[in-house]
Amino acid sequence: MIDQDNSRAASDTSPSSPRQRAIETYESARDRAADTLGQAPLLALAGGIAAGALIAALLPHTETEARLVRPTARRVKKTARAALDAARDTGSQRLDEMGLNRQRGEATIRNLLDGLTEAARASANAAADAARNKG
Repeated sequence: MIDQDNSRAASDTSPSSPRQRAIETYESARDRAADTLGQAPLLALAGGIAAGALIAALLPHTETEARLVRPTARRVKKTARAALDAARDTGSQRLDEMGLNRQRGEATIRNLLDGLTEAARASANAAADAARNKG
């Protein structure tokens, strides 16, 4: 019985055994993670913050938490909405100043499609003429 255990232990640690490969893969992954964290600590910090946010989002909210956070959430929502409106208005104004508006865009697309249609028609006619003249 002892011989069987020894032979099994020896086969588990051979270079090609699944156990040894798993150990080597784990060590390799651990070394790569340590190198990555050493080279990009801000990335690790961002990952930790994202993981924390995910955990916080999955936990149920308490009534006290909702009561305390509600005013801040409203203020943040109003500020974000105001920023979005200002960005949209400014962007629209700049596009209008440049002469890029919805009507002009539609006209440009229409002209482009008309030009493509005309080019396709001319190509088809040229191909048909070439086929007739060869035949």
